[in-house]
Amino acid sequence: MFTLNVLDNKNYTLSSDGGFSARGQAGQMLKKEGVTLMVEAIHARPGSEFTVTKYSTLGMINQLQNSLMVTENGKDAGVLSLTYTGEDREQIRDILNSIARNYQEQNIERKSAEASKSLAFLAQQLPEVRSRLDVAENKLNAFRQDKDSVDLPLEAKAVLDSMVNIDAQLNELTFKEAEISKLYTKVHPAYRTLLEKRQALEEEKAKLNGRVTAMPKTQQEIVRLTRDVESGQQVYMQLLNKEQELKITEASTVGDVRIVDPAITQPGVLKPKKGLIILGAIILGLMLSIVGVLLRSLFNRGIESPQVLEEHGISVYASIPLSEWQKARDSVKTIKGIKRYKQSQLLAMGNPTDLAIEAIRSLRTSLHFAMMQAQNNVLMMTGVSPSIGKTFVCANLAAVISQTNKRVLLIDCDMRKGYTHELLCTNNVNGLSEILIGQGDITTAAKPTSIAKFDLIPRGQVPPNPSELLMSERFAELVNWASKNYDLVLIDTPPILAVTDAAIVGRHVGTTLMVARYAVNTLKEVETSLSRFEQNGIPVKGVILNSIFRRASAYQDYGYYEYEYKSDAK
Repeated sequence: MFTLNVLDNKNYTLSSDGGFSARGQAGQMLKKEGVTLMVEAIHARPGSEFTVTKYSTLGMINQLQNSLMVTENGKDAGVLSLTYTGEDREQIRDILNSIARNYQEQNIERKSAEASKSLAFLAQQLPEVRSRLDVAENKLNAFRQDKDSVDLPLEAKAVLDSMVNIDAQLNELTFKEAEISKLYTKVHPAYRTLLEKRQALEEEKAKLNGRVTAMPKTQQEIVRLTRDVESGQQVYMQLLNKEQELKITEASTVGDVRIVDPAITQPGVLKPKKGLIILGAIILGLMLSIVGVLLRSLFNRGIESPQVLEEHGISVYASIPLSEWQKARDSVKTIKGIKRYKQSQLLAMGNPTDLAIEAIRSLRTSLHFAMMQAQNNVLMMTGVSPSIGKTFVCANLAAVISQTNKRVLLIDCDMRKGYTHELLCTNNVNGLSEILIGQGDITTAAKPTSIAKFDLIPRGQVPPNPSELLMSERFAELVNWASKNYDLVLIDTPPILAVTDAAIVGRHVGTTLMVARYAVNTLKEVETSLSRFEQNGIPVKGVILNSIFRRASAYQDYGYYEYEYKSDAK
């Protein structure tokens, strides 16, 4: 990388970070330390700087090869089209014109060089041919003088003329072979035709020699000597003519290559094609989306129908559809940046006719009969994994049960990430963690909510050892007290696959239900979760399939979308 600094309209300096420095003038070649630069003219203000980049020869050759395309216009037409793509219109036009001009000049130089070599060869051969011709003429003259001017009969003369003509043709073929061997190999049809013609002439020459052999000896000798003279004369004349042709070629400035049309740049942008790029991006986006959906469906085999669970002997207590009302409120809160559940409202109170609440009411009815044979009135709600809507189901179930004039207590046992106090708009002071470490009173721990007959014990401050606290006698005392003072006790626990808390709490409850999310949790996850409870001796009544999409055809058997039923407004 070099920097060219303009001094004035004629002078400049060239420097590099490697310590190179030189001063040059416009119109003169600058040569120093292996650097050669030609600046034809300077059209810039003094002090202007230009960056000069040095590319390797191989790099430039590769760049030219990648950008240049040569095609033949028709088979054996002898016309070539050159196309060069680049970013600078003037530069690519100059490059193409330079390539064509250099090719033309190279062709002329090559023909001139070939002519020079041939002339040098002829300069050596002509004296030898002339000398052999003189010897042949002297022998013929001496023979005629010795034999007193012997004349040839017409037949012998005809044979002589034929032999001289064949020698001339063979000599001409020798010149042609020298030219054609530069273009083709001996297997080429043109070369093979020449060889076949030579063979035919040689055969004809052999026949004529046979006829000469049948003549008298005097005629044989005169024919031989005369043939040598006439053939030598023809060869000598051919060489003289060839010498004149080569001299003309050597001095000529016209070759076999002609530039038909100079380079012309396209008026518009050749590439990139914005329309094609946009179309390609759209198609690529669609393809990637389809691939993404296929991969997601391939690797994430979430439960997409309650029948999948029932076919494996797992009871489904409820199928709760996704609430569009709740989804819209959550989206608004997220966009506005409001805290996740601050000042929110339970779906059971904000939109009691929502299909999700109807499904929870159906769950309430099922639980009424399912808990009749339970050891106590304590219900544990656990989940397969985080973020599946377990707390949403638990809180709304407590709300709809309290509407049947029953006192309900909800205990948030997720002392790591529980947020029920935010959902029900209560404080988190003196919660479960404080009760279990002896800093809170069990009898005064329950906090009333805005819903009648619905109390809450929040999680409290996050302790360092939640599982150990749940294993204490203090927790058993809390459950016994709550069971005696409330019609129903709901315990919201962490996911069983995440931590062991649910397995600890399950020993104190009479009924256990597990929540799984539609299209998220897999059958394997549900079976693993049930196995965890079974290993700890905790029976699970069944599974609640939450957040079923409205488009799910498998859900139609569970009726809530098909049979929505609302009161008439008066």
